[in-house]
Amino acid sequence: MQKFLPYLAALLNAAIVGLSFLFTKMALETASPVDTLGWRFFIGWAVLSIYLKMFMKKLPNKNIRFEKKTITSLLVLALLYPTIFFSFQAFGLAYTSSAEGGIIMAFSPALTALLASIFLKEKMNIFQTIFIFLSIFGVVYIFYSNGSGITVSDDKILGILFLLVSTVAISGYAVLSRYLSDSFTPIQLTYLMVTMGMLFFNLCAIIKNALTGELAGYFYLITELKFIGSVLFLGIFATMITAFLSNYILSKLSASRMSIFSNLSTVISIAAGAILLNEQINLYHIIGSIMIIAGVLGTNLLKETSIQRTDKVFKSRLRVDEKI
Repeated sequence: MQKFLPYLAALLNAAIVGLSFLFTKMALETASPVDTLGWRFFIGWAVLSIYLKMFMKKLPNKNIRFEKKTITSLLVLALLYPTIFFSFQAFGLAYTSSAEGGIIMAFSPALTALLASIFLKEKMNIFQTIFIFLSIFGVVYIFYSNGSGITVSDDKILGILFLLVSTVAISGYAVLSRYLSDSFTPIQLTYLMVTMGMLFFNLCAIIKNALTGELAGYFYLITELKFIGSVLFLGIFATMITAFLSNYILSKLSASRMSIFSNLSTVISIAAGAILLNEQINLYHIIGSIMIIAGVLGTNLLKETSIQRTDKVFKSRLRVDEKI
């Protein structure tokens, strides 16, 4: 059963991310993107802090060697995700459509596999590579069939560049988290990432609202039932729990195997839209979803030709209680 837990966690992670699109859409009906991110990460940080206080007493840090290289890696990890990822994604979607964003972000598994092969020496066989691109093609096929291709203009080019940076950030995070998983527990990496997001996005939200004279409105959002209901899901499930799940998965699976599950979020979003919003499902949705699922299964059922981890800097793996 233990060997299946990372895959179950990956499926749960994809399901939460898929549902998060609906809750984000609901939150944005009341607040701006930066306000939503501020509250989202504050709630995630508050709940995680309470959990650690009540059940773990303190964040486990035994046997960690805080060398200069380690500290630098942790800072880069927190900058890549959530700071750079969410910031550039928000700016990118301001100049492009959500469909265009989905198409560009679909290529993150391929980029993750490339970075993992360079920095972690994770080698995939030709069939796994084919299945990765099959999954990517499934996502692109759905968006293009929906009449949501990528159009080109000066603003769109800028938006696409922002989304590409966001894609690089999430791929870099996957590789770096995998690298750090031999020296830090998933809960440690999660707390670092959520705390960084809470500080950065709330600072941005407070400065933005102070400059526009709407600072009181930022705190008043907590009284909006529709907004607070949405950000509770986004903060607890789509921020805190997904961050933990991602770090846990990356401590068990190769970065390329884990990243391919992200494309399942498209399938889950389609299903959630049909069930909760009565959105229509067309034949191209079904065909694209089959491609995505086949790509995920093919990538994970086949064995890599070799995996040579390069993170030998850290000799011992922490054995602590990772309950969450």
